[in-house]
Order: sequence, then C-alpha cells, then structure tokens
Amino acid sequence: MAGLIDFEDEEEVRAYLENLHVEYSYQCFKEKDPDGKRPHRDPLPGDRWEPQTPHRCLAGCQRLADYLDAVRKDFVAAARVLRDNCEAHGHSESCYKLGAYQAIGKGGLDPDLKAAYNSFMKSCEKGGKKSVNACHNVGLLAHDGRVNDDKPDPVVARDYYTKACDGNFAPGCFNLSVIYLQGAPGVPKDMNHALKYSLKGCELGHIWACANASRMYKLGDGIEKNDAKAEDLKNRAKQLHKEQKEAPSSLTFGE
Repeated sequence: MAGLIDFEDEEEVRAYLENLHVEYSYQCFKEKDPDGKRPHRDPLPGDRWEPQTPHRCLAGCQRLADYLDAVRKDFVAAARVLRDNCEAHGHSESCYKLGAYQAIGKGGLDPDLKAAYNSFMKSCEKGGKKSVNACHNVGLLAHDGRVNDDKPDPVVARDYYTKACDGNFAPGCFNLSVIYLQGAPGVPKDMNHALKYSLKGCELGHIWACANASRMYKLGDGIEKNDAKAEDLKNRAKQLHKEQKEAPSSLTFGE
C-alpha cells in the first residue's frame, strides 16, 4: 500500500492492518529468506546461499506473531507461530515471547514455569533484541526456585542477572545488587559489589537501585560513609519517581 495512512479513517486503517496480516503471513510461510539475509544480487557459483532451500523468514514469523497478539488478539494462533519459530528454528525473540506465554498459560498453553525457563534460556543464550530481558527472567525463576522443586539457586540467579546487567537492563542490576547485599548460599555478602550494581542500576534509571545506594552511603553500611553522595542519590531517586509518574503510557507495535 503506497502513500501515508490516514489513521483517522477507520476503513483505511482496517485495510492497512489486513494487508499487514497478508504480508507477514507471506514472509513467515512462503519467503525463502531467513532473517532478511538474502543477497541483493543473483547468486554466483560458489555462493553458500541457495535460493531453492525452503528456509522460513524467521523475522517475518516474529512479526506475524506480534501482529496476531497485538492487533488480532488471536493468542492461540500467536502461540502456535511462536512455538514453531522458537522450538524448530531457535529465533531468540520468539523464544522470549513464548516463555512469557508459557509462564502465564496464554494462548491456550498450560501454565508451565519450567517450559518458560527453558524458552527464556534459549533466548538469553542466542542473543538478540529481547535477550537481556530473557536473561533477567532466567535469573528471576532461578532465584524464586519454583522451576527447581522450590529450591532457589542464587548462583544461577547471580549469573543470569549479571548477563542482564551487562546488557544494561536496569532490573537485572538491581536484583544483582540485592543478592550481594543480602548474601545467599554460594554468593557471599559483598557490599562493594552491592554498591557497584546499585549505582549502575541507578544510572540506568532504577529508582530502588538509587534508594539502596543512597542508604548504603548514608549508613556507611560496609562502605565508607558519604552524606553528600547519599543526598545526591536520594534526589536522583525522587527525580526518577517524578518522571515515572508524569510519563505517558505508550504501546509500540512489534516490541
């Protein structure tokens, strides 16, 4: 469909969305171009890419799943696409979203935290748009213990929170700081590490990370007391809270 869409015209919007459905379905089920890596020329002798190989466009399948979820609200169909794109083809973003479906039993799937854990793990290890979120979720489920017969595994939680934090995912940094702040089996209490990750979480915009770092400086809790830094961090937490309250909520299709 050429030209700009008038999103105040209901019929035009309906036609536009229907065209998206057709386009994404074609990309997923018909195109022989996984993840958009098709060469911009005819293949030459010796090229590894073979146009007759029946690959699926994995990114197109993810777009189709997003469309079915966000626009059609057909969660059962979305779950089918996500499961195939993750389990058969290892697409990282599909594994992340499949894990979210499995965790709560969405799209006709049975609630299954162990299956969700495995899907998040695939996404985390594969890398990609949602991999740091997936790493954080692996950490949460390991920390919680319900995927391991109610036995928390703080070492695995620490390792995957670290992956998430290294990817600049603020909640991962905060949860990592809490593990070091409290200590756990296999993860000794370490106030320097707790402060380090609290500060990083604060820099990334996590209110409670700022609050924890402020408290540590205020009390001199395992670190050198510093009232000025404590006050700065407290003010940062207050500013973040204010910004969070004032920020309009938004939904971006395809995220």
